[in-house]
Amino acid sequence: MTERVVLAYSGGLDTSVAIGWIAEETGAEVIAVAVDVGQGGEDLELVRKRALACGAVEAEVADAKDEFADEYCLPAIKANALYMDRYPLVSALSRPVIVKHLVAAAEKHGATTVAHGCTGKGNDQVRFEAGIAALAPGLECVAPVRDYAMTRDRAIAFCEEKNLPIATTRKSPYSIDQNVFGRAVETGFLEDIWNAPVEDVYAYTRNPATPREADEVVVSFEEGVPVAVDGEPVTVLQAIQQLNERAGAQGVGRIDLVEDRLVGIKSREVYEAPGAIALITAHQELENVTVERELARHKRQIDQRWGELVYDGQWFSPLKRALDAFIDEAHRHVSGDIRMTLHGGRAVVTGRRSPSSLYDFDLATYDTGDTFDQTAAKGFIDIHSLSSRIAARRDLA
Repeated sequence: MTERVVLAYSGGLDTSVAIGWIAEETGAEVIAVAVDVGQGGEDLELVRKRALACGAVEAEVADAKDEFADEYCLPAIKANALYMDRYPLVSALSRPVIVKHLVAAAEKHGATTVAHGCTGKGNDQVRFEAGIAALAPGLECVAPVRDYAMTRDRAIAFCEEKNLPIATTRKSPYSIDQNVFGRAVETGFLEDIWNAPVEDVYAYTRNPATPREADEVVVSFEEGVPVAVDGEPVTVLQAIQQLNERAGAQGVGRIDLVEDRLVGIKSREVYEAPGAIALITAHQELENVTVERELARHKRQIDQRWGELVYDGQWFSPLKRALDAFIDEAHRHVSGDIRMTLHGGRAVVTGRRSPSSLYDFDLATYDTGDTFDQTAAKGFIDIHSLSSRIAARRDLA
């Protein structure tokens, strides 16, 4: 029986060439799988037909936009997931949902190997292969660009030799990965970290320096889930899409970051994630209102570790699942409305309200009606500082 390989297929030059390349190198039949996570571009049916024309014995496409939003982007919002305190895990979040569909296709078609188009110096090779190992440890993985030295020049030559139905025009100066949660841009002149990004780098956001009227928006949450925008019910996908449009129009969500890659190198990445940044900003503030202090302090540590695990390709790991359970429990009371002003590249919270609010006006006010017992403060400070006072007597002796 002929071996079968499931290929993560994008429809571009590299993965189109990989279909025939894998067949020649391994003698296997190739099943192409394309997953729609809101990246836009070509209709997936055209992508499917191209895969077949390039030699795939089977080609599948999956509309996973809602799945991606509900099962991957939403947990990231709940975890306030910002790798290195800034990057909302745009690419890292899409890899496990793609892996899930690749593994399902491998099982369906009796494939023994899964292939992807990653290089040997990026994070995504780890995310794909670690995810596959966690879901189907018996599957092998192959990466033609990494394992067979499939350079772009060789890919173009192969494409022309085989007369494949794929354009081989001049490559964009950037490497771009995008989905509904955001867009990642690297390479080209951006590799010199002194060079400033130019406007043509961006597609999801408008120039924040351009004068325009501010946009005020109210986002409503139930147990951490965005359920309405300006009072109109939305799905998670719709919330992201609407805030991509509105926050993007105000230049919100541009990020220029030298980040620590999992493979040990530092890499300059330019991101734009207007909906993600707006939703995380709103969610963080609602947590400030509704989550008890000690739980909130510990959750900030959990959030950071959650983001690191996802960045490092450990979506399906036991620790990640355990942290998910903690985060879900912490969201029992994270319900309410957050008002934000979107303007000049920033999402600024201007109002909060929640039926589960821990903010007590009578305790917080400095005016008449203050119910806080200020006379209790002195004794509290004496006890709170006692250990420091004892140590100081010793150290200053």
